[in-house]
Amino acid sequence: MKKLLFIFNPRAGKAKIKHKLFEIIDIFVKAGYEVTVYPTQKEGDACCQVQERGRNFDLLVCGGGDGTLDEVMSGVVKSGLDLPVGYIPSGSTNDFAESLGLPRDMLLAARDIVKGRDYACDIGAFNEECFVYIAAFGLFTDVSYETSQESKNLLGHMAYILEGMKRLSSIRFYHLKVNYRKEKGEEVCMEDEFIFGMVTNSVSVGGFRRITGRCVELDDGQFEVTLIKKPSNPLEINAIITALLNSNINSEYMYCFKTSRIDFESKQEIPWTTDGEFGGNHRRVWIENHRQAVKIRIPAK
Repeated sequence: MKKLLFIFNPRAGKAKIKHKLFEIIDIFVKAGYEVTVYPTQKEGDACCQVQERGRNFDLLVCGGGDGTLDEVMSGVVKSGLDLPVGYIPSGSTNDFAESLGLPRDMLLAARDIVKGRDYACDIGAFNEECFVYIAAFGLFTDVSYETSQESKNLLGHMAYILEGMKRLSSIRFYHLKVNYRKEKGEEVCMEDEFIFGMVTNSVSVGGFRRITGRCVELDDGQFEVTLIKKPSNPLEINAIITALLNSNINSEYMYCFKTSRIDFESKQEIPWTTDGEFGGNHRRVWIENHRQAVKIRIPAK
């Protein structure tokens, strides 16, 4: 029999996956898989399980939010595995699942995993680590990992919004040197003060669609980059937020471009987030796109 390792976060997204667990496993078994189930016990557990046990399986499946997916994908990349990854989105906000067109219904997602096709998507290198769809710093980026799991389970996406509103009165800015490579290989250097920056490979961020641009491909070897300049007054803050929500590039307030590689350098340590989890404090960050590095199972159509 083919072997399937199913890793899930039992606390993600109001713990709904626990109520569907038997039916999900039954779908896998009926498709001819011998299923091993592992509920994660702590942060980083999913990555370790993939590294230690992944070579013994034909298919990896993760259930949870984007943070759980990040850990499983990281384990695949670090182990050099050539295995497809199935994803059953069951977190509070499932941005990457939205980008891939995965169904929100967990049983439909499970059926698509056993009947779907493999899609080779890009993965980002972040210094010595990796990320699936976003690396960011500045305004609101600490919302996800500083919002308790209990609040996420109770309020869902509203928990992020309420937590983010607390940050508006204390906006910080960072002086950064930025170097990146244009699509044709030309190197660009710039220096400015920013309140926010994100390097993304996703159609949706924080539950908002098209906030990263209108022409996003997940397998083109290019990131979408948005860097927001330091505003001089509250009116400019409102203009920035409106531009983002409407997917309008306003060069007066922000830089928006595509790149396969980008470096950030500052004199002070800056806290980063990767896929909604704390990514550490860094003075220097280099990010590179690994094109079509991991196969993820998506609907057949």
